[in-house]
Amino acid sequence: MTSRAPLSRKLSAIAESATLKVDAKAKALQAAGRPVISYAAGEPDFATPSYIVDAAAKALQDPKNYRYTPAAGLPVLREAIAAKTLRDSGLEVAPSQVIVTNGGKQSVYQAFQTVVNPGDEVLLPAPYWTTYPEAIALAEGTPVEVFAGADQDYKVTVAQLEAARTDKTTVLVFVSPSNPTGSVYTPEETAEIGRWALEHGIWVITDEIYQNLTYEGTRAVSIVEAVPELAEQTILVNGVAKTYAMTGWRVGWMVGPADAMKLAGNLQSHLSSNVNNVAQIAAAAALDGPQDEAEQFRLAFDRRRRLIVSELAKIDGVEVPNPLGAFYAYPDVRGLLNRSWGGVTPTTSLELADLILEQAEVAVVPGEAFGPSGYLRLSYALGDDQLLEGIQRLQRLFA
Repeated sequence: MTSRAPLSRKLSAIAESATLKVDAKAKALQAAGRPVISYAAGEPDFATPSYIVDAAAKALQDPKNYRYTPAAGLPVLREAIAAKTLRDSGLEVAPSQVIVTNGGKQSVYQAFQTVVNPGDEVLLPAPYWTTYPEAIALAEGTPVEVFAGADQDYKVTVAQLEAARTDKTTVLVFVSPSNPTGSVYTPEETAEIGRWALEHGIWVITDEIYQNLTYEGTRAVSIVEAVPELAEQTILVNGVAKTYAMTGWRVGWMVGPADAMKLAGNLQSHLSSNVNNVAQIAAAAALDGPQDEAEQFRLAFDRRRRLIVSELAKIDGVEVPNPLGAFYAYPDVRGLLNRSWGGVTPTTSLELADLILEQAEVAVVPGEAFGPSGYLRLSYALGDDQLLEGIQRLQRLFA
């Protein structure tokens, strides 16, 4: 008998999301009765604001929401997204330039599918979100990592990008505020990078899902606001998940030039069709409604940010740049490696994360998930009491 044909080689090469893997392991240990505190998931611990839930409940009573709707999104939500894009990113777009997706992750996937051709090189500043290189590979592109360490506040320079550019470079990934580091590029840094991309005809995929979560008076200036001419070669990715505590609602979007959005819309018409109508109506309510609760979330994140940075800095061997956006701390922990802790000598941040989970019952994501070893990502989007208790466990472990 002939053996079964092989599974997809392309998908076989794709790794599971490292952040979700660590979070799942932490939850399994919690279910088994271990008092694990997890800093793994980038998920607000707040409830979605009630006015958003009320809009969804009302939508459930309307039978038209039980039917297929346009694959690119409900008109009311596309209009709300266009208004938000002008308000927060300084870019005026028509609703037809908006594609509503099942979370920001689908937008990321579709963005690379839209502008990457087989063999293209995509400049990927590191540390990077764990999904980017896999999405680039699925588009048959080649991710080219450009690393900036803690000494640069994890922000790449034009000189670094230019050194990595070749005649195969067609796309740059630009993320500010950053997941995993929380770093925010200054308006001047953003403009310099934008002008460089414009000069070389390079597409920019900019993930702005954390743009409303900034601190200390910082504003995350969109690259298309800094360099308006770049709009014709930029795709903006965003969503309601982080700002409005709506991770499970799965509503994201992509915004870009009409020709690119036409291709992305064609793909989505075959891939998933329309996003859940009730969730879309809830997202429109989030964008158009009062922003008071979202601001309270931001203030809570800011309080937790200051706490986690100050407490991590008390650990000898840990360097913590001050994150001005998102809800992550990304300490440089190379000073903890190659030293003995509880009879174990970790040589990588992966080994260090395993040691921390086993000996302190704290789940963190190792730097290998986001680029080079030697770093840890800790999300501070968890309750205040757990936040402090977990860091105190680390302080005791590394005393």
